[in-house]
Amino acid sequence: MPVQYHIVVLGDGAVGKTALTIQYCLNNFVEHYDPTIEDSYRKQVVVDNESCILEILDTAGQEEYAAMGDQWLRMGDGFLLVYSITSRQSFNRVKRFHEHMIRVRQTDATPMVLVGNKCDMPGERQVSTQEGLELSKILKCAFIETSAKSKYNVENAFHLSVRVLRNHRSHKKQKGGCAIM
Repeated sequence: MPVQYHIVVLGDGAVGKTALTIQYCLNNFVEHYDPTIEDSYRKQVVVDNESCILEILDTAGQEEYAAMGDQWLRMGDGFLLVYSITSRQSFNRVKRFHEHMIRVRQTDATPMVLVGNKCDMPGERQVSTQEGLELSKILKCAFIETSAKSKYNVENAFHLSVRVLRNHRSHKKQKGGCAIM
């Protein structure tokens, strides 16, 4: 029986959370920006020869839906924390999302992948790959750059989140409930 994982996709508005999720789940790129309140998707996949079911929650990035965020943070097993490489502001807000996650979940050992999206737009880049890597070290999480438009690393980002989650659960069992990332 496949293991089920709840993956929550978080980040500022217009960073491509919905585009990444729909590209991964439906193999379709969404051209226009339509702010999401909350959408969920279900996909059965095989990651490293293990079948699993991903319940993916695509969340709102707009401030007016921030109150819903606590519920999303509590229900998630793992997280994709997304920013746009074309938006310094979205990158700067990542730390706030992370701090809020720690407060709500009451742990800094949360399975998470930092995702720099829109890498198909190098001429508009405001955040370097090196900055993404440095922030991932500070946040103690995995890092990947993606392009929902070109499908670059989209599947890899979600599968990386599964691997991080599995590793987290394995450490948690080994340490008697205390996860180390």
